[in-house]
Amino acid sequence: MSDISEVKVSAVKVRQPVGDFYQAVIPWNLLSEISYADVRAIEEGDERKLDRYMGIQRKIDKKRIKDIVKYVENVDATFPTSIVIAIDEDNIEWFEDERVLRIFDGAGNGLESVAKILDGQHRVEGIKNFSREVFDLPVTIFVGADMPTQANIFATVNLAQTKVNRSLVYDLFEYETSRSPQKSCHEIAVALDSYEDSPFFKRIKRLGTATPGRSKELLTQAVIVESIIDFIADDPWEDRNQFLKRMFANNYSQTKLKEKYIFRPFWIDEEDHKIVAIIINYFRAVERKWPRSWSDFDKKGNVLPKSNGVKALMRFLRKAYKEVVPYYMNDLRIPDVEEFFNIFDKVEMVDSDFNIETFPPGTSGEAKLFNILDSTLKDQVDLF
Repeated sequence: MSDISEVKVSAVKVRQPVGDFYQAVIPWNLLSEISYADVRAIEEGDERKLDRYMGIQRKIDKKRIKDIVKYVENVDATFPTSIVIAIDEDNIEWFEDERVLRIFDGAGNGLESVAKILDGQHRVEGIKNFSREVFDLPVTIFVGADMPTQANIFATVNLAQTKVNRSLVYDLFEYETSRSPQKSCHEIAVALDSYEDSPFFKRIKRLGTATPGRSKELLTQAVIVESIIDFIADDPWEDRNQFLKRMFANNYSQTKLKEKYIFRPFWIDEEDHKIVAIIINYFRAVERKWPRSWSDFDKKGNVLPKSNGVKALMRFLRKAYKEVVPYYMNDLRIPDVEEFFNIFDKVEMVDSDFNIETFPPGTSGEAKLFNILDSTLKDQVDLF
């Protein structure tokens, strides 16, 4: 902590039913210095006093902090929503005419124990080691709020929030002008949903919820996008940053490409249409092998056309592609339907096998389908 005994920040007073509070802008490094207990609880893995008061056992998400540490270094990083803090009346003074808040050490404990974070502790912790100078944060400041009031604020901000729809987030990448794995995979998902000869024609919920006028949407855009991204990028946000900086994304080693990121060379060469063609041919082969199951949306236990079935098939696509294109780096091409069908044709399953007894709901059904496909491929390899 630096030897600062007080700080002054510009602010506006806000009047609402809960009482008066202040809206300010505070630099990231200053907020990191004056905020206290919640950040220490994160580091030590302790539960927070506010959590105990409300009777909830909310665990600190260290992965989320790690993601934020990485995110804040993006060239277009932003935290537009307020971090909410509470400061005791003995440590703050409001100057109405100047519209300035004076924050000081009124209890002799140092400025590092002045502000309690009610909401935003992960963001504060994640930005502590920010490598650049400027990152101002919008901050909402409650003065003299007792524990019941703090609990009410916490509940209002956190417990009533609706989780963001991932499909909607991916759909918004359409408006970006620079290239990124997220934008490409969104466009691929749209193509799969739009082409009349696609096995996914009108089956994808673009915004994660039912599209008016459609009745056969079993998949969300997020399921498709996240499956395809896994073929393209180890760190899609880093690729996006490279393009925002007017730089080119790097390719990976041949081993890394062959083992996992089989579509990255197409993406690097801006040949996303070839990725679309490969996925269409692959799922046409699936449709040809199990035509009734691929088209029967109402059959109980029919995992094939639903999210878990498609996720299992997308996982298997990596292995199937490498099987039909064995000289991967020297033979980047689009396998035809027949090549993929030759693999599925050896799977000893018929349409009637797609039932709830064979494939129970949830991830266990997905895992079982993948393992059946994988074991069939291994048996084929063992014959040679």
